[in-house]
Amino acid sequence: MVRRIILTEIMESGKATRGYNAVMSAIKYFGEPVLRKRAVPAAKFDPVLRDLADRMARAMYSARGVGLAAPQIGEGVRMIVVDPSAGDRENELLALVNPRIARRIGSYTDDEGCLSFPGLRLPVARAFEVTVEGQDLSGNPVSKEARGMLARVLQHEIDHLDGILLVDRLSWRLRLRMLFKLPGLKRRYRAAKEAVGTPAE
Repeated sequence: MVRRIILTEIMESGKATRGYNAVMSAIKYFGEPVLRKRAVPAAKFDPVLRDLADRMARAMYSARGVGLAAPQIGEGVRMIVVDPSAGDRENELLALVNPRIARRIGSYTDDEGCLSFPGLRLPVARAFEVTVEGQDLSGNPVSKEARGMLARVLQHEIDHLDGILLVDRLSWRLRLRMLFKLPGLKRRYRAAKEAVGTPAE
């Protein structure tokens, strides 16, 4: 498992601030091609995979996120990390390899954000309850039942593995309105990357 010590290390006084530019550099923003690519299944459950999970958790916590998919840090592997408490509660961190949604129940709409769309929150309809199947970092089968917020985070991150983004899940009316704003978002995010010395792809 990804060790909880990750959170303690990155939240020590001053470290989060000093590491802000590194976080911005690591996380891919809307407009970067890797976010639209379908990730490939992980085949080796080795230290390389565990290191990737570690890097993902660090990036997620540093950005105060509740979930992150490997493509969001430029890695085309089917893995996600989630923590709906954003690190506020112990033992909430979950790493899932090759996850898939096996069951969906119900539907509800709520505002949703994304680390690849900083500053943006939009209403998205998701299943209220899901069962997700996958593997842990050792390759053991895992089945996770989730409701509400956790179910939403899991669906959002698994979407990333298939190149599906937040804006793809909007109602058709809202998608039409956003259509004219997306080019401006891309320019803004590209400028943010360049400002910290990391050009977007």
